[in-house]
Amino acid sequence: MIGRLNHVAIAVPELGPAVAMYRDTLGARVSQPQAEPDHGVTVVFIELPNTKIELLEPLGEGSPITAFLERSPSGGIHHVCYEVEDIIAARDRLKKSGARVLGTGEPKIGAHGKPVLFLHPKDFNGTLVELEQV
Repeated sequence: MIGRLNHVAIAVPELGPAVAMYRDTLGARVSQPQAEPDHGVTVVFIELPNTKIELLEPLGEGSPITAFLERSPSGGIHHVCYEVEDIIAARDRLKKSGARVLGTGEPKIGAHGKPVLFLHPKDFNGTLVELEQV
């Protein structure tokens, strides 16, 4: 059902220093910041030959990563994103298997302009999982 790893997301308190570290220290290509108000974050993508790293900065007071950063003030891995061909079929199969889909269960449009869903970390070894339709 799942395809390739699309990205690993890292929550950071501020994009500026994190972008500088990836760009200047590691020599990575970094996208421009992109506000995602529906998800409560501003993101940048670090382009790697085989995947991407997504840096997440809180956007607004109700950001879902605020609590994460309170527990891990310097940031850390927030979620992994896997590609799926049909997000509705994947959602339905997962729900039948007992996995919990976060939110309403309906896909939202993610930072790549494609439908995404998040799966409860307690169902996936403590890891928040994002599915993105490709």
